[in-house]
Amino acid sequence: MGLVDFRRFNANNWETLRRHPLAEISGALGDLGTLLPLMIALAVQNSISLSSTLVFSGLWNILTGVIFGIPLPVQPMKAIAAVAISRSFTISETVSAGFFVSGIVLIFSVTGLLHWFASVIPTPVVKGIQVGAGMSLILSAGTSLLQPLGWTSPSWADNRLWGIGAFLALLWTHSFPRFPYALVIFVVGIVLSFLLTGSSNLPSLAIWHPQFLVPSWGSFKTGAIDAGLGQLPLTTLNSVIAVSFLSADLLPHLPAPSVTSLGLSVGLMNLIGGWFGAMPVCHGSGGLAAQYRFGARSGASIIVLGLFKVVMGLIFGETLVGLLHQYPKSLLGVMVLAAGIELAKVGETLNNGARDLWEGSEAAGPSVLQGGSVANAFRMPTDEERMQRWTVMVMTVGGLLAFKNDAVGFLAGMLCHWAYNPPSIFRRQTGSRWNFRVPKIPWRRNTEEQPLLSSP
Repeated sequence: MGLVDFRRFNANNWETLRRHPLAEISGALGDLGTLLPLMIALAVQNSISLSSTLVFSGLWNILTGVIFGIPLPVQPMKAIAAVAISRSFTISETVSAGFFVSGIVLIFSVTGLLHWFASVIPTPVVKGIQVGAGMSLILSAGTSLLQPLGWTSPSWADNRLWGIGAFLALLWTHSFPRFPYALVIFVVGIVLSFLLTGSSNLPSLAIWHPQFLVPSWGSFKTGAIDAGLGQLPLTTLNSVIAVSFLSADLLPHLPAPSVTSLGLSVGLMNLIGGWFGAMPVCHGSGGLAAQYRFGARSGASIIVLGLFKVVMGLIFGETLVGLLHQYPKSLLGVMVLAAGIELAKVGETLNNGARDLWEGSEAAGPSVLQGGSVANAFRMPTDEERMQRWTVMVMTVGGLLAFKNDAVGFLAGMLCHWAYNPPSIFRRQTGSRWNFRVPKIPWRRNTEEQPLLSSP
């Protein structure tokens, strides 16, 4: 990214924040439903340093908002978090898993393999990963956050009645899309948390004292094998490739980051913050959809969020655990539900507007968008092709949901695609010869000058 791009993106950031401050702040809070439960659970059992997590994830929020100019989320690596919680990982084991995944993704990015991989994945499979991730969020909201609630339990401030009220308010916002729903819900949740938290558990002054951590070989092996291997396909598919495509779908007037730059971002975030006990983090299509759903339209939203997290981490740190632990799950559940619906909606354009259907575009590759727009001629697929594309997407979604694994969903979708189109997905054919050349690495998917100060 050049200096000109940097200035353009940040001019758009501040102009958007100036024109729609409440919407940007509300959007910044849209991903709390994913962040808070995992971060709190890991901090309570001492699998991460909460203060380091807040400081470093806040710094990454600020930097990604400045560099990419879009509301790119910084969220937990979910597979690592799930294993760390279930097996009570030490901090060394948790960050080692992040080191492993980030190191592999960084190598793939630098060598161009990540870009090549994204360029050969058919659009129906990418859409399937996105829709499957959205459906997973919806199921998670129901099973983990909302279903355990009773009509008046676990407390007067967190029960089904609050969930129903938050859901009805969410439906009401469809008529008022710029209403700062997530901001209002966050404030209500914090007030309820204070009322539920005893005076002994309220946050107090605790200046951050970072401690440098060097994992042992045993900790690295445990983290890498037991948690890192399961996270690697999830990060590659959902945190890099799906995010690159989704950002072009949701924010077509802004340049979408390439898979290479996203991979470098994921790698560097954890290879820096992990040495201080910070939670392994990545980007994610669900977080991007959530922040967009609740109003974020530029990088300014996550810059504001990052500043808030850094201040909280520097001043209060570990003392925030008690307060955050009381945050109502009824409110978080509705926010996760809304994020899942927003993400799953991208499947609607599979046969009507998907980028690989525009003549002159590279088939489903991440460099489809040129100068902020696609080719001029839309190719309407035949009925047979529409059915094939739909079947591939549904197969991908089904595999992902059935096995709760992005890699299984990806493999199921690819096998289904090859059944219809054998086996040209892995090649670029010149006559009868195979060509495995790795394409040049684009740092951003759009390179031409274009106005950014458009209405969100």
